[in-house]
Amino acid sequence: MMSNRFTDTLFQLIQSLEKAEKRNFKLYIKRSSGNEDLKIIELFDALDKLTEYDETVLLKKLPSIKKPQLSNIKVHLYKQLLSSLRLLKSTGSIDMQLNEQLDYARILYNKGLYVQSLKILEKLKEVAKTHYKFNFLTQVISWEKKIEALHITRSMQNRGEQLSMEAVEVNNRVDNVARMSNLALRLYSWYIKNGHARNEKDEKDVKNFLSDNLPPGAHFQTGFYERLYLYQSYCWYAFIRQDFLMYYRYAQKWVDIFNEQPLMIKVETGYYIKGMHNLLNAHFDLRNYQGFENVLKAFEAFSTTELAMHHDNHRIQTFVYISASKINQHFMLGTFSEGLKIVKGIEEKLQEYSLYIDNHRLLVFNYKIANLYFGAGKYDISIDYLQKIINGNVEMRNDLQCYARLLHLMAHYELGNFDIIESLIKSVYRFMAKMENLTVVEEAMFKFLRNSFKLSRQKLKPELEKFLQSIKGLEKNRFQTRSFAYLDIISWVESKVYQKPLSTIIENKYLQQKKRIYISG
Repeated sequence: MMSNRFTDTLFQLIQSLEKAEKRNFKLYIKRSSGNEDLKIIELFDALDKLTEYDETVLLKKLPSIKKPQLSNIKVHLYKQLLSSLRLLKSTGSIDMQLNEQLDYARILYNKGLYVQSLKILEKLKEVAKTHYKFNFLTQVISWEKKIEALHITRSMQNRGEQLSMEAVEVNNRVDNVARMSNLALRLYSWYIKNGHARNEKDEKDVKNFLSDNLPPGAHFQTGFYERLYLYQSYCWYAFIRQDFLMYYRYAQKWVDIFNEQPLMIKVETGYYIKGMHNLLNAHFDLRNYQGFENVLKAFEAFSTTELAMHHDNHRIQTFVYISASKINQHFMLGTFSEGLKIVKGIEEKLQEYSLYIDNHRLLVFNYKIANLYFGAGKYDISIDYLQKIINGNVEMRNDLQCYARLLHLMAHYELGNFDIIESLIKSVYRFMAKMENLTVVEEAMFKFLRNSFKLSRQKLKPELEKFLQSIKGLEKNRFQTRSFAYLDIISWVESKVYQKPLSTIIENKYLQQKKRIYISG
């Protein structure tokens, strides 16, 4: 769970500042403020030195500030910090640059300099169009219409007609983009809550939702944002349905539109990063080893660029997604013990970024790390990580809640804790049934586990072979193999049948596929 040490918003903001931002703030205050702002500097320094927010400790460090004054001074400091950051960061954001120019146009208008204001607005329109900022265009056109309606500007005679047509066109684009972005967001929210489709009802619901909410002519749109949100929508749709080939195709389209228009990587860096993350996930799901490695190298190279390092969000997003992908790569190759070497570094960074990392990301990392330890045969440590999920928020990612419990059960089975296996089987079965998360694979798994610890070693192997054949026959059924997206149950059973470590089984699969690709190539 995330720490509550960052609950105060001002404290959060100060803790997020880099050295250059702190230095810039001090300079900003000295230039723009008088003696009355000395107290906000004192408050800033005191908050900067705290490791966690404690108002009693804070007031002891600030004898010049009384408790009734603290609230107002905090509000003033918060506003001044945001003002200094706005000045420092404006050159790195097209949105902030556009808003700054619009402010200048308003100032000139209020001074009665209508023609100068219109010139700025005209330039703004071109920049906004180049960067597909249609929401911003509506504000610019609105100001142009206001000026033309209230004042004689001696502009061309058909100016009013032109502005009216522009307004209609821009409003249509804004409406299309809004509808597409709503669709993408709602499909993503469905996945965050439920994970992959559990059954035909889930798939039917998702199909109906997509068809009911997809705007007419969505596939014929040529605008950047319309296509971006269309590809996102189909990514989530395919991923929910476990149609990994479709997922890969649309993740590639998502990244390709940025490669076609490199300018937009700077404008929508977050979406580019998310696209690369999904493309990596798609290669992972399809076990496209070479494709995965190529994209990961490109993503790592991007993560070191000034653009990726410029904002906290971009730097942290690339860290999260690259770290998750590196763990996935160890899953693909069966190099679990090697993968454990990167866990400490990842956890240190997660702690460093604890102000920014949400519970969903922590949940995913705990599950992935638990899988690494399980694959490396360190079942007791795997259980420790799984307990963090089991004892956490059960309203988030029902799918991971279920499979964390199943992996927890498997870890106890590996440790030979048969005295608690029977009660664990009952509780995990009940939980998965309640969450409507039981497939034929899980049913077969529970049946095998119930019987296995009663069998002698001689009788166990035939049962394992029978279990393996039953689940291998379900590999092509998407609803029955939902569990394979979370746990490599087949490889685990094979490790039991062939009496080899799980890592060896997975590594051999990788080497066999690599050999097939080499021969066919």
